[in-house]
Amino acid sequence: MTVSDPVVEAVVATVGRSATEIRRGLVGRRGAADGENPSGETQAEADVWADDLLAERLSSIDGIGQYASEERAEPLGCGADPGTDSSSYAVAVDPLDGSSNLQSNNAMGTIFGVYDAALPARGETLVAAGYVLYGPITTMVVATEETVTEYELTGGERTVVERDLAFPVEPTVYGFGGRVPDWPDDFRGYAREIEDELKLRYGGAMIGDVNQVLAYGGIFGYPGLESRPEGKLRLQFEGNPIGYVVERAGGRSSDGERSLLSVEADELHQRTPVYVGNAELIDRLESTLESGD
Repeated sequence: MTVSDPVVEAVVATVGRSATEIRRGLVGRRGAADGENPSGETQAEADVWADDLLAERLSSIDGIGQYASEERAEPLGCGADPGTDSSSYAVAVDPLDGSSNLQSNNAMGTIFGVYDAALPARGETLVAAGYVLYGPITTMVVATEETVTEYELTGGERTVVERDLAFPVEPTVYGFGGRVPDWPDDFRGYAREIEDELKLRYGGAMIGDVNQVLAYGGIFGYPGLESRPEGKLRLQFEGNPIGYVVERAGGRSSDGERSLLSVEADELHQRTPVYVGNAELIDRLESTLESGD
């Protein structure tokens, strides 16, 4: 499958080719770097290395005007302003989602979104988004305005596994982040209902947990916590791209009140509660949180 927009195709192809190299480059980079990212989290060596690699390659694509990542305080200007030039896009990247799993050698991934607007931007301005999962097999899921496609990545090449990827009708699994004692009461009540209905699958890297929900049906959530009502995950780099993929696949995304794609973006590193999954499960969640039960 080739994406119809040449700039989007160049981004997808670049991320796909880079994924094999990123996976190989994780070896020997499991330690902590000297600094923190703009959100105040300790960076892994692999975070910084993967960000530098993707920044160099994605910023050189003709038609990309901004490169932004979780590891950088400000977007990197690399061409015409996406806010004023209709032929220029911005790309937002989480270079290594779940990098804390490096120590335990568990799954992690790379997330990207292509915005037709200057960052920060609402998710409704996305024209494509996707993620790479470094699991037993390296896979890539890409959503565009036309479809959602899953690939296997080997040697920098993409092989289609499934076109028109869609949520299973019957939900099977769930995964919720954050410490249970820190969950608000209304979310805790909802979680207790879900755990009686679905199987727990939670691995500590959002991308792996979301991929399981997309494969088996169900719900993933990282709520606003009592200690952090704004949530943990970043809207530009995680919430919006994953919300776009999920919605294009026939599911729903939410911040607890509305689609993640309609949340106003005020800051580049803005955090948000994130819930994605089968539509009926998200509908129930929003009703529960609205009522406060």
